[in-house]
Amino acid sequence: MNEPGAPTLDQLNVLLAVVETGGFASAARRLNRANSVISYAIANLEAQLGLVLFDRDAAKRPVLTEAGKVVVAQARVIAGDVASLRAKAKGLLQGLEAEVNLVLDVMLPTERVVDALRAFRETFPTVTLRLHVEGLGAVTQMVLDRAATLGVAGPLEVVHGGDELDYIAVGSTVLIPVAAPDHPLAQGANPPGAGRGHTQLVLTDRSRLTEGRDFAVASAHTWRLADLGAKHLLLKEGFGWGNMPEPMVRDDLAAGRLKRLDMPDLKEAIYPLHAVYRNDTPPGPATAFLIARFKGQAV
Repeated sequence: MNEPGAPTLDQLNVLLAVVETGGFASAARRLNRANSVISYAIANLEAQLGLVLFDRDAAKRPVLTEAGKVVVAQARVIAGDVASLRAKAKGLLQGLEAEVNLVLDVMLPTERVVDALRAFRETFPTVTLRLHVEGLGAVTQMVLDRAATLGVAGPLEVVHGGDELDYIAVGSTVLIPVAAPDHPLAQGANPPGAGRGHTQLVLTDRSRLTEGRDFAVASAHTWRLADLGAKHLLLKEGFGWGNMPEPMVRDDLAAGRLKRLDMPDLKEAIYPLHAVYRNDTPPGPATAFLIARFKGQAV
């Protein structure tokens, strides 16, 4: 048995036009071709594939055979891939990035992440996005190492990357001290310094940018965690107390799974956020869009 031949993209477009318009004549009008050209293209396609695609005797309008339905489904996939390729090529000709590597600080509220990524997908459907989530200096480190095009990092005194980076303020989030409801610090008002006598769960830096430095650590007894999700879980299980982004624990506070601590020396802390990128790699259109979106959220 002979192997099927390779159909051309034009033949597949003709096939889709016949199916979408409902007939050979209407396909000819859409493609501005003679009826005979359309019939010839379909006949050649059937001959190349060795398949009958239309049951021409079933009705006045051509009806797809079972084999025809399979071929049409695959033709739609191919046509979509080609359209995507052309859109990507057009974007590249206009200076649009083929790919954006984005690294986000774990403290960035989920609502802001979802808003930015949804808008990015709608505006730049042809641009590949690679998303990473890190904490503290690890965000800056990825941008410095060129592993990320753009980062949303924390306070400059925590994650400053030196003269190689440019920074744009994009708002902040609020950190509050919390613990499980049965924790000793959650039983009411606490005197200054009460947190020093209890285990504090602390987020640590995966990078070396803040090596040897502590931020918002009030206790001599600490558990160090490199993952904010793990810290969140252990706080709810009563393993200690710690500072958390208020949006991340809002539902837990409302449901009573966590309690905001009354600590006069640790009421809350503002955690500033900054868009960061290497100044030797200026943002392209897609990267600039993300920066503007994050900045706009903070207004």
